[in-house]
Amino acid sequence: MCELFDNKKACRNALLSRDGAGLEAKLQVSKMAASIELSLNNLPSDPLLLILSFLDFRDLISSSFVSRRLNELSSHNPLWKGLCLKHWSDKMQRVRTWKELFKEFYADLGRYIDHYGTLKRAWDDLKRYLEQRCPRMIASLKEGAKEEELDGIEAQIGCKLPNDYRCSYRIHNGQKLVVPGLMGSMALSNHYRSEDLLDIETAAGGFQQRKGMRQCLPLTFCFHTGLSQYMALEGTEGRSRCEIFYHCPDQMAQDPSAIDMFITGSSFTEWFTSYVHNVVTGEYPIIRDQIFRYIHDKQCVATTGDITVSVSTSFLPELSSVHPPHFFFTYRIRIEMAKNALPENACQLDSRYWKITNANGNVEEVRGPGVVGEFPVMTPGKVHEYASCTTFSTTSEYMEGQYTFHRLKNKEEIFDVCIPRFHMVCPPFRESMVRSVTSLTEWTVVNTLQMLI
Repeated sequence: MCELFDNKKACRNALLSRDGAGLEAKLQVSKMAASIELSLNNLPSDPLLLILSFLDFRDLISSSFVSRRLNELSSHNPLWKGLCLKHWSDKMQRVRTWKELFKEFYADLGRYIDHYGTLKRAWDDLKRYLEQRCPRMIASLKEGAKEEELDGIEAQIGCKLPNDYRCSYRIHNGQKLVVPGLMGSMALSNHYRSEDLLDIETAAGGFQQRKGMRQCLPLTFCFHTGLSQYMALEGTEGRSRCEIFYHCPDQMAQDPSAIDMFITGSSFTEWFTSYVHNVVTGEYPIIRDQIFRYIHDKQCVATTGDITVSVSTSFLPELSSVHPPHFFFTYRIRIEMAKNALPENACQLDSRYWKITNANGNVEEVRGPGVVGEFPVMTPGKVHEYASCTTFSTTSEYMEGQYTFHRLKNKEEIFDVCIPRFHMVCPPFRESMVRSVTSLTEWTVVNTLQMLI
């Protein structure tokens, strides 16, 4: 019996004699299936295009070299439209296909492909919002810098600029030195700050080489206070490369190079896009055609009867210091009477009470007449806003309290309105390397003396 399986023909005849014509048909089907080779040419286009739509532009280009079929499919216009929307632009412009548009952008801005889409959307969102709320601020924006101009600045200062910073300045080269500044304002009765986003030429003129601020490039500037935010172009003197900060001289050190830092961003992209987000979402209010850098906690709202009180806060680095610990905050309070309140419920604010608690748990209570010298009258639909300030020596603090009102129709009818608790926390900061080294030296000396004694 074994001899029957010495060759395929004998095997087939033996099977046919045993199982009949049905098995013959199955063998024919199996033979046909085995003879068909799996090929991309046999697959329909739709599933292949779906797979290709998940590739990034580098893999899509690589796939075009695999076969003639994939080469044809990889040029499918909608695939490149998606990549253009992600990285470059949503407008076809002058070219005929999305692939050609992608290639045109890549030839000019290819080094920024990991940043351009994010930063271009942020700029577009900001301009769209400001066109409605602060149109004159749009006019202060400068056209983008050229690649050779950025290269020239690098040669001038002797440092490489971060790619995301360069990318943003290809879109807009900062703004004209005007007031108000694009990067936000703050105002108190005797203090005003407004920060311009510096163009690259002006920024290069303020590039720092002095001890304590080496390799730091200014990003913003305020005419009124001289305040700037700086970006570290090198990881030196305790700073991380690309870190953005307000510099703050150590007032307790004799060495002028002892400079502390209030950190505002870990990279240009993070710094700029978070600012834009706060602007376009209304987190930063527009007041008198300026962006004010108040942060409003949406939970920081309290309603008592017809009166609603909400609070927003802002940290002022130019009036603060790490050494000595002195942290300056301003807060803006909005008092509003409901539009549907009864006219007879009109009232006037008489006094305020504050309970202030710092990070150590120490409590201070303050009482006084009116608010910043005013005694606002509240009628249905009326809104009264005012700003005040506070300082503390711990890194955080919260305030809460109440206003006392009387009814206009009956001065003897007195009632209290709740002021919601609001927190003030200073941004992260870093002490200067000079202080750290000095502290270590002093510790070493003290311990050495103790050992000798």
